[in-house]
Amino acid sequence: MIKSAAPFLSWAASFALLAGLAGPAHARMLQSGAELAHDPFAAARQISESGDAVGRPFIIVDKQAARVLVFDEAGTLIAETEALLGMAVGDVSPDGIGAMRLADIGPQMRITPAGRFEAQLGQNLAGAQILWVDYEDAVSLHAVVTGNARERRLERLASPSVLDNRISYGCINVPAAFFTQIVVPLFASKSGVVYILPDSPAAVLAGAQ
Repeated sequence: MIKSAAPFLSWAASFALLAGLAGPAHARMLQSGAELAHDPFAAARQISESGDAVGRPFIIVDKQAARVLVFDEAGTLIAETEALLGMAVGDVSPDGIGAMRLADIGPQMRITPAGRFEAQLGQNLAGAQILWVDYEDAVSLHAVVTGNARERRLERLASPSVLDNRISYGCINVPAAFFTQIVVPLFASKSGVVYILPDSPAAVLAGAQ
C-alpha cells in the first residue's frame, strides 16, 4: 500500500553529517545522535538543511521500523511504505559479497548496510529495473520479489509487525506499485541519494570516536 504524505560514504561520516557534527563524534553527543538515527524525519531535516543531497531526491530507509520514506528535491515527503530488508541484523556488508553467488551467502551475511549511497536507476542481471544503492556490494532497492512462495514476501509486507520484515539477501524490497509509481518517476531523469539508518546507532557512533 502506498502511503502519500554508486560512491559510498562510510556510515560514521554520514552519521556525523546527519547529527550536525563537524568532526569525530564525542561522548556527550551519543544520546542525541542515537535519537536522530531513530527519527527519519529529523534526519530528513538535517539532510535538507545541510544541502547534502545537492538538490536531488533522496530516500531514507529506517531499518528499525522497516520503512522507506521518499523525499523530493526540496526535502518534501512524497510517500512512504513498508519494506523488506536483509535477514541479518547489522550495518556493514561482508567483504566481497557483491561477487558471491547467492547460494554461498549464508543467513548471517544477509545484511542491509547502513550509510549514505549515491543511487541511480539501472537493471539487474535479469533485466528488471532497480534502483542501485551500492553497486559494488550488489545492494539495490526494487519491487518485492515473489518468486519463492515459501518466503511469503507479500504477506510479510502486509503484516503490521516489523519482526517478519527481515528476509532478503540485503536488498530493500518495496511494494511493486510504490516502486513503479513513486521511485522510478522521481529518479528517472537524475540520480539521488539513499540514506540507510543503522540498526545500532550508538555502536556506530562509538566506533566513530
